[in-house]
Amino acid sequence: MFFLYHDMSHYEKYLITAALPYANGPLHIGHLAGAYLSSDIYARFLRLQGKEVVFVCGSDEHGAAITIKALKEGSTPQDIVDKYHNLFKDTFEKIGVSFDIYHRTSSELHHETSQEFFTTLYDKGIFETRESEQYYDPKANQFLADRYIQGTCPNCSFAEAYGDQCESCGSTLSPTDLINPISKISGDKPIKKKTTHWYLPLNNDEAWIKEWVEEGTLEGKQLHDPNDWKNHVIGQCKSWIENGLHPRAMTRDLDWGVDVPQSIDGSEGKKLYVWLDAPIGYISATKQWAKDNNKNWEDYWKSDDTALVHFIGKDNIVFHCIIFPSILRSHGDYNLPVNVPANQFMNLEGRKISTSKNWAVWVHEYLEDLPGREDALRYCMVKHMPELKDSEFTWKTFQEANNNELVNNVGNFVNRAIVLLNKYYDGVLPEYDAWAEIEGPQGQDELTCYDGEILGLFDNIHRVYEHVHKYDFRGGLKTIMEISTMGNQLLQNNAPWQLIKEDEEAVKTVMMLVTQYVGALRIVLRPYLPFASDKLSDLLNLPNLKEDGEWVEMMNTLADGEDILPAGHKISAPSHLFTRIDDELITAQVDKLNASLILDEVATTASHSAVKETIAFDDFTKLDLRTATIVSAEKVKKTNKLLKLELDLGFETRTVVSGIAKSYDPEKIIGKKVTLLANLAPRKIKGIESQGMILMADDGDESLCFISPEKDDWSNGMTIS
Repeated sequence: MFFLYHDMSHYEKYLITAALPYANGPLHIGHLAGAYLSSDIYARFLRLQGKEVVFVCGSDEHGAAITIKALKEGSTPQDIVDKYHNLFKDTFEKIGVSFDIYHRTSSELHHETSQEFFTTLYDKGIFETRESEQYYDPKANQFLADRYIQGTCPNCSFAEAYGDQCESCGSTLSPTDLINPISKISGDKPIKKKTTHWYLPLNNDEAWIKEWVEEGTLEGKQLHDPNDWKNHVIGQCKSWIENGLHPRAMTRDLDWGVDVPQSIDGSEGKKLYVWLDAPIGYISATKQWAKDNNKNWEDYWKSDDTALVHFIGKDNIVFHCIIFPSILRSHGDYNLPVNVPANQFMNLEGRKISTSKNWAVWVHEYLEDLPGREDALRYCMVKHMPELKDSEFTWKTFQEANNNELVNNVGNFVNRAIVLLNKYYDGVLPEYDAWAEIEGPQGQDELTCYDGEILGLFDNIHRVYEHVHKYDFRGGLKTIMEISTMGNQLLQNNAPWQLIKEDEEAVKTVMMLVTQYVGALRIVLRPYLPFASDKLSDLLNLPNLKEDGEWVEMMNTLADGEDILPAGHKISAPSHLFTRIDDELITAQVDKLNASLILDEVATTASHSAVKETIAFDDFTKLDLRTATIVSAEKVKKTNKLLKLELDLGFETRTVVSGIAKSYDPEKIIGKKVTLLANLAPRKIKGIESQGMILMADDGDESLCFISPEKDDWSNGMTIS
């Protein structure tokens, strides 16, 4: 092998962005699978190729969702964004997402950058000033931003769609599209009232956007290869373009956000539209990073040798492929993205992830509940990453992936190798005969020499490269697992524990080849499982990877017929790379998740939400509602919402777990007469079997009250009809 390895990309610098998360709630696994793990893998991968990478993200702190959260919690928007920004930073760091900077859109630098963009577009005459009728809440005395309006989606009939998007089917909407809209502030039906805003005339950009998206060219210059873009990204853009692009308002009537510059007439009370402000957050983050590192930020946004790549979820495709590029080109001199590898959605245990219903696996809670298992979650997220279609996470498949693949495959291979090297050679890698006949894992029928097996390893590592280079992260991970499987086969085929009795020199060759596999895994695993890579560094008595061209160095070493780890190097004592996850731990997580269903059922009973679809009378008669008396009550350990209740039904006693601890002290409700749905299927919550559900009313302020029988002297067990 007498050639040097090099990568295929002509770009020397990469600016990688990950979608800015709304600072109105914690991160869940859908966020990881959607944008953050794929972007982290790609950034680490490029650094290992020796590329100059700037990986930016930050908290989106100006969405209407933040003010809604503040209203709901009786807090201020600033308190909300401070809380979740800090939680985001901590969570990303602990799960191993390697941002070069995690910024925030509430920073002074971001406000200045956003206002400069708006002023430049205004001065260039890009905007159109339009008067229009928009929804207004008379009770709240304010215009309603898109996220302040909720109604039924016209496309899928989801009853809780927002004014800008349906989170059920993913459709992009406008408030006037909604059926039966209501104000999220007051709950009343809004009225329409005239207001004036500045609009970005996307219709003027339709021709060049179509050419750029579908052909990858602009003014005769090839900017990207559309064949490298995902079909659903191109498809969603085409759908928008074919329906005709229309002017879109770039300002809102709000009291929270980036001010329209005061130098512009009519700016009073106006804020920048969040989808003008938020993506500019990538630019302001780069500016801050450049300032902190004595760099020129324009080298990463305005240079032909820099590739801009946006990692997002599919609900943000239109904004990153149509609206933001229009803003960038209208301003002038900015790079457009070479790719927008948007992932689709991840579901959870057969349901869509719902933050409002608490149907989610929160990443910060996972890290608390399963400490030291960061890579187990990363592995499962990538294995089931929704790269081309929606996917699903279940706790059972998570357990199986950890135990059957990480532990039994990679962990087992590494442990066997390290144990045998320490047993036979006291951890010092032996001198070996490269031409010794051994039985390799590459599928040959005949025995082969050492160099032939190294060439096979080289080829498989290059397959990982090709997958990741094309944003096929699942394919890359699958190939890495195949490399580990080949290492296991190498050990199994040669059985050094038996061969040592017959041919000690051949065992040295086998074990040195096995060591090269372990050394390669240390590097190729790095983008995916950085914590495991660090553990491998410790086991091999090597420093942690700096992510500074080590992949290229490894491939050139292999191509030159040299060893990644040379004879004479001393490794460390064995320790387990991964450990098994027991059924008890998984059961606890499933119970925790199911408890959220009970809480949601309680919270939505008798609330002022939209009336659900009509049911037949026969369906109603299936409900067995009974009177009952609470005879004991206690808090469920490690929860702040759940009470364990014992109910006297007259003919039997039932145990029910109810999410009412924030509304009632357990000692004060003993003797209380309640209404019980007695024939609800039992469900385990926090290890307790709940045998029914108490009917509650919600006053809209997260305060619950019992729906009790009219007379306290009604006997227990009476049927309510």
